[in-house]
Order: sequence, then C-alpha cells, then structure tokens
Amino acid sequence: MSTASGTTPARITFRDWGWRYADRGDWAVRGVDLTVEPGERVAIVGPSGAGKSTLLRAVAAVLPDEPDDADDTAASVQGTVLVDGADPRAVRGRVGLVMQDPEAHTVMSRIGDDVAFGCENLGVPRAETWERVRSALDVVGLDLPLDRSTTMLSGGQRQRLALAGVLAMRPGALVLDEPCANLDPAGVEQVHGAVRALLDATGATMLVVEHRIGTWLDLVDRLVLLEAGGGVVVDGPPDAVLASHREALTAAGVWVPGSGPARASARRADRTEGDELLTARSLGTARGRRQPVGRGIDLDVRAGRVLAVTGPNGVGKSTLGLTLAGLLRPAEGTLRATRALTDDDEDAPAAWTSRRLAARIGTVFQDPEHQFVARTVREELAVGPRALGLPDVDARVDELLTDFGLAHLADANPFTLSGGEQRRLAIGTVIAARPPVVVLDEPTSGQDRATWQAVVDRLGALADSGTAVVAVTHDRDLVRALDADEVVLGPSGATPATDDTDDIDAAPDAPHVGDPALPHRPRSTAVQR
Repeated sequence: MSTASGTTPARITFRDWGWRYADRGDWAVRGVDLTVEPGERVAIVGPSGAGKSTLLRAVAAVLPDEPDDADDTAASVQGTVLVDGADPRAVRGRVGLVMQDPEAHTVMSRIGDDVAFGCENLGVPRAETWERVRSALDVVGLDLPLDRSTTMLSGGQRQRLALAGVLAMRPGALVLDEPCANLDPAGVEQVHGAVRALLDATGATMLVVEHRIGTWLDLVDRLVLLEAGGGVVVDGPPDAVLASHREALTAAGVWVPGSGPARASARRADRTEGDELLTARSLGTARGRRQPVGRGIDLDVRAGRVLAVTGPNGVGKSTLGLTLAGLLRPAEGTLRATRALTDDDEDAPAAWTSRRLAARIGTVFQDPEHQFVARTVREELAVGPRALGLPDVDARVDELLTDFGLAHLADANPFTLSGGEQRRLAIGTVIAARPPVVVLDEPTSGQDRATWQAVVDRLGALADSGTAVVAVTHDRDLVRALDADEVVLGPSGATPATDDTDDIDAAPDAPHVGDPALPHRPRSTAVQR
C-alpha cells in the first residue's frame, strides 16, 4: 500500500543467506534467515566482523557482481536475499543506503544538485525532481539554499543531506549502516530526528546497524542479534530482548544502554609526564589555500600524554590533526618539533621528508581505506617497519594481529574487512613502526564494546611507554579512559577545558555516552581564539 508520499514500503527476506568475499576462506556471514515486513523497523546488532554491513549491502545491491562458478577465487554466495520477492539488483531504487562516512555520499558540489542526483539517475522528470528535492530537504530539516556548497556542511548536515537524497528517490526501504558513528552529539540528534521525520513521512521499512544501540531504540520494532558465522541468534521486541538477553548482547560487544567500558581507565597510576615533542603557538589551520578552519591555537604535545581534540562536527578537528601530523602546512602561526623529537635543524614537520615524517609521527586517517597499500592484512602491518628498516618485523606483526583480533584475517585483503576491522588494522599499521607521536582520527569508530576496549588498552599502553597520542574524537568514554588532556574546538572561538570547568558532560557538544559513574575533569592544553 502506498503512503501519502507515494512510497510503498518494501518487504525484505533472507533465506539461509550467506556471503564470502573473494580470496577469503571464511564466510563474512552465513545461514541468515530473516524477514522484515513492509513498514517494520529493525535494528541489527552483533560483534565487529559479524557481517552486519554485508547484509545491508546485499539488500542495497552494492555487493560485487554474481560470483563466477569457474573462478575459485571469486566471491561466494548461498541462499537468497529478496526485496519485494525480487533480486535486489532487479529493483534498484527500492532501497536507499546511508553509510557511516558522511563524505562518502556527497557527489555534487551544491546541495540541490546532490539531492537531485539519485532522481536524475532514475529518470524522474526534471520538474518533479526539483519538487522532490525541496520536499526532501524540508522533511530532514536542512533549511539551506540549494546552491550552498556541500563542502561547507558539518558531518550532521552531510548525513541529513544523504537522507534527503535517499528520500527524494522514494525508496521502499531505508538501510542505515552506523550513520552516527563519526558524528558529534548534536549531529547524532540531527540525524536521529531526520530519520524519524523520514519514516513518519514515508512509512518506509528500515534496517539500521549500530553498536551503540541506545540511539535507535525509540524508533525500532525489533532488535536482531547476529552472530559471526552463526546467523540470527536473537530476534524480538527491543524491551524483551534487552531484558532476556542482556548478557548475550554484552558478550557480543553491543553497547547495551546503561553499560560503560569494562574498565574505567586504560592508564597506569604511576605514569609520569614526558618532554614536549610538538608545540603550536597562534596556530591557524586550513583545508586548502582558500578555506581557513581554525586560528589562534596554542598547545603542547608531550611524550607519555594523550591529547584529545574534541568539539562539534565541522570546526576543524581533523584539519588540526593533519596539521599536527605534518601532512598540512600551518595557515598561520607556528608548529615546531622540539629536539626531543627531531635530531636536525628542520623543526617544521610539514618540511620533513616522507621517511623522516613516518619515523617520527604516525597518522591514522578518518577513512582507513585511504592508507592501505598491501594485498593482505599481514603485509599491511609490515609495510611501515620494513620501509624504515626496523628489526623484528614478524614479531611486531604477530603481536598486533593478536591484540587487535585480526589473526584470523591475516591473509585477507584489507579492503574486504568490516569497517571496525579496517579501523583496527589502520591503527596497527601506524603503531607497528613505533613512532614517538601518533595522531588518530576517530580511533574507536565502528568498534563493538570488546574491540573498543582492545583499542583503548593498546593506546593507553602506548602512552604509558612514552608515546605521545593525539586523538581526534567524539568519544567521551575514550577521553575518560585515557585520562586525556583536551583541546575543545568551537565554531566561534574556543571553550578551553580547564581544571575549574564544570564537568564537560554538561556541555552541549559533549554529552556522556556510557557509564555515568565515570567522571572526568579535563586539563586544558590549548586555547583557540
């Protein structure tokens, strides 16, 4: 039955369905039996690597083409997945997919053109396309000029733009793959509200994957637990599943509402503060020669300390991280390496050769795929140490494979891993070379509760051993667990975190996620004017 918006909710069916990526020995997901009736809203949870994202990609028809039976190295499929009783590839446009990276959806330079892109590909008449564009932007609450540049949007605005583009195509099903993973709390609220408005307007079927499931509990009818290699193990109304299967959910790495990290701190109590390695004074940053982002930033990066760069989406956190990493030149002011970090007269990291930079500062990008260069996970972890001529490469690699839960994927292609697995691999590739400074952009994004703890424990151990850790993050639990110093960036100047500041959780851009019994009073190491 069509709704007032002209949308007919889709029916989604998996029958003993499974998928194995090319050149992989293990199945990404297998034996899934699941039916989602038209208009139902279902949340899918499970451990990192259980195949949740693969399920969504199958529904949206964006997995690789049908396997070739004559090619033993090709992808493999079993069972069936259907949308309205048909192969998803035969009904493209019936399913709208929104992924966790806001930038991954943006294909045009102007807001209106971006929303219209899908309609134009479906052959919708021009006049109707622009009616849909305006209506979709209104539903998701993105009240901006149609000619506004998409590069000027925050992460939350970009996700709402992606939702508008999906809504304009009038799909029967909306599938969301951790759409809030890289967003600040305000962005999460914006996207949640936009999804609610979209569902209310269309009545569309919804599948959502999220580790921190509390965000979506008020919107879903069913909660499904997926087990790695074992298909669906729990399926029912959210309240009933949370009440009866809390232990199973926690064991599967789900962030059950009310539960925090397994350990409050990942740092030793007897640690000491080390030397200054980087100093920034009146630092200005820019995303290019024409787009200034931050200015007047004063901070110190110290050995054995963790510096968290926090603040709303769109204020330049990632840009500051890349500048501190020597990958972008300062737009103004200075960024200097001290003699404790450099042994030559060149103290500007952006002027170092790539070899010297890699030996001194390691960087994990927000999108892990941007830094993969090898054919297997094992080879990827070995790239840095071998390029720098470091000893014990195999031992380093084996240790990281174990610590980050990647040993069973040692021979897999990095591009076939799940988002959470790729994030852990990217962190491993950087710390394998053991540089004195590590800069990480959203290091805990896409992690379940167990793998989150593994990442945080390893970062805490790095800092305890004397490494300077800089983390660009929205994750309040990470800031607490690493007892991090903090620089808070804002759109109109800075709100420096100080010892006299009230608990940061009271700030609009930093609500608490996790255990409310973990107070944190950050120390300021920076001021942005």
